[in-house]
Amino acid sequence: MAGHIQDRWYKNETGPDGKPKRVRTDRYGTGLRYRARYIGPDGTEKSRSFPDRQKRQAEEWLARIEADMSRGQYVDPRAGRITFRQYAEQWLASQTTDLNTRYSVVSQIRRHAIPHLGPRPLDSFQPGHIRAWLSELESALPTSSYRRVIFGNVAAIFTAAVDDGLLSKNPCSARSVTAPAPARGRVQPWTAERVFAVRAGLPKRYQAMVDLGSGCGLRQGEIFGLPLDEVDFDGGWLHVAHQVKVINGHLVFAPPKREKERDVPLPARVADALKAHADLFPPAKVTLPWRTPDGAPLTKLLFFSRDGRFPVRRSDFNVFAWKPALVAAGVIPAPTKGERHQAAREHGMHALRHFYASVLLDAGENIKALSQYLGHSDPGFTLRVYTHLMPSSEGRTRRAVDRAYEAVNHRSDGPQTAQDR
Repeated sequence: MAGHIQDRWYKNETGPDGKPKRVRTDRYGTGLRYRARYIGPDGTEKSRSFPDRQKRQAEEWLARIEADMSRGQYVDPRAGRITFRQYAEQWLASQTTDLNTRYSVVSQIRRHAIPHLGPRPLDSFQPGHIRAWLSELESALPTSSYRRVIFGNVAAIFTAAVDDGLLSKNPCSARSVTAPAPARGRVQPWTAERVFAVRAGLPKRYQAMVDLGSGCGLRQGEIFGLPLDEVDFDGGWLHVAHQVKVINGHLVFAPPKREKERDVPLPARVADALKAHADLFPPAKVTLPWRTPDGAPLTKLLFFSRDGRFPVRRSDFNVFAWKPALVAAGVIPAPTKGERHQAAREHGMHALRHFYASVLLDAGENIKALSQYLGHSDPGFTLRVYTHLMPSSEGRTRRAVDRAYEAVNHRSDGPQTAQDR
């Protein structure tokens, strides 16, 4: 057995006859009697105390410690006493993702995980605690996809605790813990009629945004951050290298999502729409910091506020331009007096990217090229999102066979003249 058990109530002394004798210590009858002690892998002594009549439990605890060390699964018991709140805050402070993502993750953990899980020591977590938290989360947040994101971040915190030697296993990974289901809805692309109806419902200074979304597949922030000098009218290309983001309430310029700059084919009709827009609303010099609110400022922009001083702010655009255009196109109903427009997440500007993808797939464009134009990091992701929009293999098979039969003489011994035998 690793270590030994110290009995704090008794000690051995040499008696008058020279033989060892057990005598009571000054601590007899008070405090925890047994102290289980051992030397940890780091070379320092560790211990845990047990009350009277629990020597067997102390021995079993030491035996488990020895077994864990031999299997390489040892966790310092004192390290595991750090609470979820303490470790989560350390984990949040160490994140190196982009600033906007960090703000989002911090908000999720502090609002939806720490209030329920925070006070509990890490080494006390069982799968049941995670199941109870998920049940509470479901009551507070009906959207399964959002709960799934929060659960993923909490699971990542526990995974880091395992990697840091504070836990032996992740309670979120237990078979009895079921992660919230992912969003199951398939993308339903808009029709061309709807795209142009929404375009017509926007103020003229914003109408060309629809052409960039539906004709080039740009994201909303990339449209807001597009400078005219990245539009190659002669070569027929659009270079996507910037977006406008909101960082802790402040507008900044930033690279596209996942730092993925790209070149997108510029259709002639979209080029014409951009030229017409630039004639009506000459590009303004709008100054914004780069990446963070205190970053070095940059100056550009093709789309801007009415006074020409600021970029388009997403929240203002969505409320005062985009949703009224959805109403005008009959996509959502007009709000009653004094009420806001109804939520229309599936009808945000991202619907223009879905339309763009559906048009390219219908025309036979391959997934790899589409993924590149959309700025996805993985063609597999593009395939998973849009596979149901691709022409079916069975449809292609039927058409291929039909064309082969149409090419031969109908009087040949084909299926239409076959006789029962």
